Amino acid sequence: MKKYIQTIGKVIRSIPAWITVLLFGRIFYDKKYLNTSWFSTPFSEGWMWAYRDIWHRIIYGKNIGIKWPCSPDIECGKNVIFEPEDLPNFINFGNHFQTYDAKIVLGQGTYIAKNVGIITSNHDFQNLAEHQKGKDVIIGKHCWIAMNSVILPGVILGDHTIVGAGAVVTHSFPDGYCIIGGNPARIIKTLDISE
Repeated sequence: MKKYIQTIGKVIRSIPAWITVLLFGRIFYDKKYLNTSWFSTPFSEGWMWAYRDIWHRIIYGKNIGIKWPCSPDIECGKNVIFEPEDLPNFINFGNHFQTYDAKIVLGQGTYIAKNVGIITSNHDFQNLAEHQKGKDVIIGKHCWIAMNSVILPGVILGDHTIVGAGAVVTHSFPDGYCIIGGNPARIIKTLDISE
């Protein structure tokens, strides 16, 4: 009985979300992000994510210009490149994807935890009201960026890089297949993973 009531509740909550996203989704989103498994049925999780995002865009002007569903609880620049199936990286809270004049590239299957900062440009040390020229941040496939870590401008992380919680990544680890951690981040362990 309890499971039946939960299912009915899910259906009741999903219907307004599904209708709202169908009506407004074309205005805000690139359709490739809605053609993923996260939106496969009217009761899929993605509809609720998008529903919440759309209302925050309409009422508060949050994340205007972002072409995918994005939590109103994160800051996200427009120039982030990722696989549409990896949409859950933008549903967390506390994340900061800063892309002033450079881009962030996230490899397929990469997971990003809560409260992660990925930035492409620091403040100009001579004039803190300005930013330095941006540098792309590129993160390989099947990486894991753990909670409260920060990745600084110009960093390249190779495939299968795990960034430990609270790490500050100041330089690149392009070979990947490693666990890095600390401030500044360094290799803690190399990984032997076959794809």
